[in-house]
Amino acid sequence: MTLRLPPLAALSLLAFTPACAQQDDAAPQSRDEIEEIVRDYILEHPEVIEQALIKLQQRASEQEAQSARDAIASNKEAIYESDADYSIGPDDAPVTLVEFFDYRCGFCKRSMEWTMELPDAYDGQVRVVFKEFPILSPESEKAALAALAAGEQGRYSEMHRELMELDNSSGFTPDEIDAAAERAGVDVDRMRADMGSVRLQKVVADNKTLARQIGINGTPAFLVGDEMVSGANQPGVIKMLDEAVEQAG
Repeated sequence: MTLRLPPLAALSLLAFTPACAQQDDAAPQSRDEIEEIVRDYILEHPEVIEQALIKLQQRASEQEAQSARDAIASNKEAIYESDADYSIGPDDAPVTLVEFFDYRCGFCKRSMEWTMELPDAYDGQVRVVFKEFPILSPESEKAALAALAAGEQGRYSEMHRELMELDNSSGFTPDEIDAAAERAGVDVDRMRADMGSVRLQKVVADNKTLARQIGINGTPAFLVGDEMVSGANQPGVIKMLDEAVEQAG
């Protein structure tokens, strides 16, 4: 049985055929004959299929990365300059790292201490901005609203830490969130009232929209400039920060 390839595949794979087969004046010219040459060459050199697939995958990854960079560049003000966000580190730090996170994300929890220490680790050259991105459960959204409401009282960092330290297995009950707020020095009644405000709910909704626009669909995700590192990839984030700090210096 003769292997029949789509014309585009046949023409693409023809590039792998020996030069003499393409340059020989006596080489057959019909499509069927060309496909037969390609078929024979593939059977003799099956590794060309793997090489082609690797090349296609690399090209797709590069295109995806470029699309993400373009989307980040188009939304830079919303990512890095939103008045609704809370941050740690100097406001005038030359490098800003933005983290999209969910309080019930185990990888976010394990990254919390390391993330909170970044401004000191980089001697004030890095500011860290926190973007609530509650996608794992309804309780995640309640926790995000509680953190933003604590921020209204100037206790965002304290509440952020307390919520990150809550046990996921308990389900983030209202009583647990209230207890976390008390430990963070937050007025619980005022926090609960603010959690219902349209303004804070819009902050969370806007973060979700922004994440979709720049291609974030999981947590954590870290951004610096036009670059993004997905997941709790500390070496990747450090590399991204080191390069940005060096360029800024």
